[in-house]
Amino acid sequence: MSGRASSRVSPDGDSRASSDGSSDVSSHGDADPKAPSAFPAPPPAPSAGSSPLLLGLGLATAARCGPGLTSPEGVEAQTCVLTQGDDTWARTYYRNATGRALNAVLSLMEPEGRTVQMRCAVAAEDEPETCETPRERTRGTLDAYTAVAEFSAFAREAGEGPLLLRSGSNSPGAGGS
Repeated sequence: MSGRASSRVSPDGDSRASSDGSSDVSSHGDADPKAPSAFPAPPPAPSAGSSPLLLGLGLATAARCGPGLTSPEGVEAQTCVLTQGDDTWARTYYRNATGRALNAVLSLMEPEGRTVQMRCAVAAEDEPETCETPRERTRGTLDAYTAVAEFSAFAREAGEGPLLLRSGSNSPGAGGS
């Protein structure tokens, strides 16, 4: 025999495995308690001590944010450093109530002096939006990361106009979240 169990039906209608006894199901629906289940057991839920990054739905995202700020011109922003698993990136949440398009530069300062920047076009719409840097592999401690978003008026000829708002992930007085 080739290692697989073949089944046979006995005169009373029961189906039995012929070689290893691993399949023993009656035609009446009674299952042998030693037989493997047709439905595998669900994976165990992660315990509270198994990993601080798992919440049962996947990796948790840690955020360290500065305070929400508003400029007199009508720009609102809050900037954060986010970490998920082995990745860290910056995100700024903003709202532009100035009535005109703006420029934004979001910078993520990493340990050892490395900086990642993202330029974002800020539409002249009064809707909440976000801008974020690409995700980078985390290097060093999370406290060593800082994010800053700078919003400036759009100036066609000179590149960027005057600075309207600067929002940071660790601005003075920020308790973080």
